Amino acid sequence: MAKKVVATLKKEGAGNEYVKVVKTMKSPKTGAYTFKEEIIPADKVKAFFAK
Repeated sequence: MAKKVVATLKKEGAGNEYVKVVKTMKSPKTGAYTFKEEIIPADKVKAFFAK
């Protein structure tokens, strides 16, 4: 069974417009690493990692 996220993002001829990005961040309070995952448009990837 396909996941709902994948099924809703794919359109006719527009399968590569969205990407899943994972950013690793270190908590200043505890020192533990956390991961932030998002599905964003392909042209906004650089802006996501620049934050």
